[in-house]
Amino acid sequence: MHFYHWIIIGLLMGETLLGAVTTRIKDVTHVRGISDYGVSGIGLVVGLAGDGDRSQIYTLQAFSNLLKRNNILVPPDSIQSKNVAIVEVQALISSSEKVGSMVDVTISSMGDAKSLRGGTLLRTLLYGPDQITAYATVQGPISVGGFSAGSSGAGGASITKNHPLVGQIIKGARVVTEVPEQTVVKQSPEGAYFELELAQPDYANAFRIANAINAEYEDNPASPENARYVRVNIPNKNMSNFVGYLAQIEPLTFTPDLRARVLISEKTGIILATSAVKISSCAIAVGEVTISIANQQNVAMPGALAPAGAEAVVTNATDATVDTKDTGLVPMDDMPTIQEVAQSLNSLGIDSPAIISIFQAMEKIGALQAEIVYQ
Repeated sequence: MHFYHWIIIGLLMGETLLGAVTTRIKDVTHVRGISDYGVSGIGLVVGLAGDGDRSQIYTLQAFSNLLKRNNILVPPDSIQSKNVAIVEVQALISSSEKVGSMVDVTISSMGDAKSLRGGTLLRTLLYGPDQITAYATVQGPISVGGFSAGSSGAGGASITKNHPLVGQIIKGARVVTEVPEQTVVKQSPEGAYFELELAQPDYANAFRIANAINAEYEDNPASPENARYVRVNIPNKNMSNFVGYLAQIEPLTFTPDLRARVLISEKTGIILATSAVKISSCAIAVGEVTISIANQQNVAMPGALAPAGAEAVVTNATDATVDTKDTGLVPMDDMPTIQEVAQSLNSLGIDSPAIISIFQAMEKIGALQAEIVYQ
């Protein structure tokens, strides 16, 4: 059974009842060249008390290879342990991390283990995309935020909380090789510069970020390159203190120009709308038909005068009901604010799937002044 709900939330940005909302440059941008490098590896988790992989050939082969590296020769088909699980280990290493730095890792089951709770990850090397260079090594007990208990099969009962097949080791991986570092400070005929990359590319916001920086510095060091990047020149006096220069720019604030968007998640029935969403004058009629069919089995017992040996008779009964709902044609005036949109749609008394259908229909006829994003 599915329960639908719907939410319309106006992100109060731009000119709203609360006034213009500003944000810091550091909250919507990052310096180009400073990014995380993904590394991964395949490992084994032991000590799972019967919750490990159930005789998977690849798990037994990996276990056999591990024993072989420790001078213990055991054929894979001779191993019958259910306390071991093969896992994928992933981590993100920043270009600013040095050899010896500790980073978080995520461990995910690859086989048919029941749970990773209580397990310990054996030493695992984490490689880059070339699968040759090892950038980190990790081992240790796994922290799992869920559990699974009980028995399966006929007559069995089980309970599962959260997701017991994915765990973490906080600060568990030690960097052994520094990841490739991109150039942060670039050179041009006009001098040194760096680039701010917007999390959500937008021409207007790139322009406003550049203006906010230029309003603080007389030499106007910033200029928008495109919707994604803002170029910031580095004055000669700040070349020796780039970190301090960047630290002065990041807290600067500006007023974002938010796009009119409606995010629709049909899986959860959630609708998220920005404050810039507007609806032109239109009329809406919503009709719904619900058909319910119930099957019942009745047993007719033999009466007192029935012949000897008469048996009970099972009869089937079907009950069908049809429930119709029609809002009729409801006219709607122009709705220039998200508050008016929410109030008008709430007044129709319809559920989330109908609201989603209304937005889709409005977009097709041009009444919805926004972009629909599906998730």
